[in-house]
Amino acid sequence: MSDVVEVLICAADALADGGKGVRFPVSAGGEATTGFVVRHGGKAYGYLNRCAHVPIELDWAEGEFFESSGLYLMCSTHGAIYVPESGYCAGGPCKGGRLRPIPVSERDGQLYWQPDEYVQPLPA
Repeated sequence: MSDVVEVLICAADALADGGKGVRFPVSAGGEATTGFVVRHGGKAYGYLNRCAHVPIELDWAEGEFFESSGLYLMCSTHGAIYVPESGYCAGGPCKGGRLRPIPVSERDGQLYWQPDEYVQPLPA
């Protein structure tokens, strides 16, 4: 039995490839904020919902992280774009930056995220 802590995000079928993402509450460095998960190329990817350019949430409407082509994640404020598989900045004012990944796993029809030293579940 694994001792890895996992926190339920949502049902796996809540994510469509290149479609709307799902936000979830986290504590990052002791501050209440959100993480998000999206599906791209059939795989789920999780990130802290903070742009690498200015630490503000990316989505322009809740769960809307992809730009119109569905190929990149985009910050709604300044247009920074990120590669969904890696979180690396692909263009815009985030040059050299990347989104902070949050490990996610998918099993039994559910998506889970794993806390680390910086990103933790919100205290009850």
